[in-house]
Amino acid sequence: MKLGANSVLFGGYDMETAFKMLAMAGYDGIELSAIDGMSEHLVLDRWRELVPGIKTLSQTYNLELLALEQPSQDPGRMEQAMQAAAELGVPVINCGPGGKTDEPGSLQQSIDSLGNLAKMAEKYGVTLCVKAHVGAAIYNTPTTLQVMKAITSPAFGIDMDPSHIHRAGENPVEALTAVISRVRHIHIRDCKGRQQNPGKPEDQANGRGDIDLLGYIRVLHEHGYSGAVDLEVIGAKQYSLERCCIIAAESRGHMQACLQACGAR
Repeated sequence: MKLGANSVLFGGYDMETAFKMLAMAGYDGIELSAIDGMSEHLVLDRWRELVPGIKTLSQTYNLELLALEQPSQDPGRMEQAMQAAAELGVPVINCGPGGKTDEPGSLQQSIDSLGNLAKMAEKYGVTLCVKAHVGAAIYNTPTTLQVMKAITSPAFGIDMDPSHIHRAGENPVEALTAVISRVRHIHIRDCKGRQQNPGKPEDQANGRGDIDLLGYIRVLHEHGYSGAVDLEVIGAKQYSLERCCIIAAESRGHMQACLQACGAR
C-alpha cells in the first residue's frame, strides 16, 4: 500500500506547499485536488500550463502522483481531468456519486452517468473511481454493490471511504470486505459520531475518531490491496499551516502504525 494525502488539506496554500509538507511528513505520494472552491491546485481550465510544474514538484519532493480528485460528473469537466491525468501519469480519478439518497430514479441516473464516464476513462487509460457519500444516490454498501453489478468496465472501480460508510450506520470493516473485489482507491479519515458532516478537520485525523482504522487496513492487507490509501481531510482551508501539518503528520503516523501492526510494512 502507498500512503498519500489529498492536497485539499492544504487548500489555503499553494501546491508546492502541499508537496513540501506532505514530503516532510513522510508520505509516499499525493492526491491532486481539482476541487473548485476548496483549493487552487490542479485548476482544470489551466491544466496544460500546470502539468510541467506538477511533474517537477513530484520529482523534487519524491512524491508519487497517486490520484486526482474532481467531484463533478460533467463530461466536459471530466474529460479535462482525464486528459490531465493521462499527461501526468496519474492512474486514478476520484469523482462524486451525484444524485440524492432514496430519490426515485436518482441511483439509476448516477449509474448511467458513471457508466458513460467509465467508457471515457478507457479511452484515456485511467481508472474512474466513485465512493459512497452521505446524502448522495450511492451512500452505503447495498447501493455500492448495485453500481458494481451494473458497471462492468475494467476502467471503473470503487473508492472506499470509511468515514462515509460509518456515517451511513454501517461497520466500515465489514463493508470493505463486501466490496473489496472492485476497490481501486482508498480515501481515509476518521470521524467522531455519525452526523451528516465529517466534523472538524482535526477530528478527521486518523486515530481521533470512532472508526476501527486498524481493522480496516488489516482487511486491505489480507486481500492483497496494493493501491493508494489517501488521507482526505476537508474544511481546513482557513487553518494555519502548523495546524494542517499536525493533521497530516499525525494521520501518517497512525497509518504507518496500522500497516506495521498488521504486517504490511
